[in-house]
Amino acid sequence: MTGSDADRLAPPQVNAKPKDYHSKFSARTTYSKHTDPCEDAAKASLKCMDKNQYDKDKCQDFFQAYRDCKRAWLDERWNDRRAGRSTPV
Repeated sequence: MTGSDADRLAPPQVNAKPKDYHSKFSARTTYSKHTDPCEDAAKASLKCMDKNQYDKDKCQDFFQAYRDCKRAWLDERWNDRRAGRSTPV
């Protein structure tokens, strides 16, 4: 693989934890059900697919990082709701 630093993929673990979804949602003037604090992990997995000619086997770590991120975000939302804290969605 050759290319600039912008073309290099960060390790999948970098995106395994969701960004703070309260700030992610409040930073937008509008949001929908498609607003995603795991957006970076999703983009990284798609970038991996692009770089590897859509060979899914080479991107399994990126897919797992996205699943881990999504699970952590949903757990955080669930815990916030259970504790009575407001959630933006």
